[in-house]
Amino acid sequence: MIHEIDEALRRLLRAQALPGGVAEVVFDAPTRDWAARRNAPTVDAYLYDIREEVARRERGAMTLRDPSGTATGRRQPPRWFRLSYLVTAWTKRTEDEHRLLSAVLAGLLPYETLPAEHLEGTLPGLGVAIPLTVGVPPAESRSIADIWSALGGELKPSLEVVVIAPVPVSPDYKVAPPVLEPTVVRVHDIANGRPPGGTSPTPARRREPR
Repeated sequence: MIHEIDEALRRLLRAQALPGGVAEVVFDAPTRDWAARRNAPTVDAYLYDIREEVARRERGAMTLRDPSGTATGRRQPPRWFRLSYLVTAWTKRTEDEHRLLSAVLAGLLPYETLPAEHLEGTLPGLGVAIPLTVGVPPAESRSIADIWSALGGELKPSLEVVVIAPVPVSPDYKVAPPVLEPTVVRVHDIANGRPPGGTSPTPARRREPR
């Protein structure tokens, strides 16, 4: 699932923020050694934190339906995880880095969810919107300076991009086909060993199929 979110984010950045291949999009840890090897304009979306959105957890089963509305299966609701990306720009000139960050910001701000046309793999089949935020301050328990310190690099301008991603927790389970015929009950006179009033069955109250 994480790699599918990576690819969706890469496609969105290339289409809306970096058209024409003005910069490469990677997901590497921006360490000092990595930065020294860069020789082309690059936008780096480093995934530095993964944690569950506990408030989004749901109970019970979801009903799956075909285009006609008939129930075809059930599945447990997905669990939602917050994927936090540290997005930075890398060029030989600081001004160019600022231009790239400005393009990323302008390209992502119009979107509150990952566009469906950029999703692939299992994500489209889940049929849910995948929230996207950019530039929102990180949680108080995290500090950007601490992240850079852990990476061994120098503090750089960056954008916090967060995707709330669904993770399936169970396969789909098929349900029995819908009942299309009315229920019929036959009543017999046990004492006399024959049906009362002849042999015709006594129909039960008709119940329309769902």
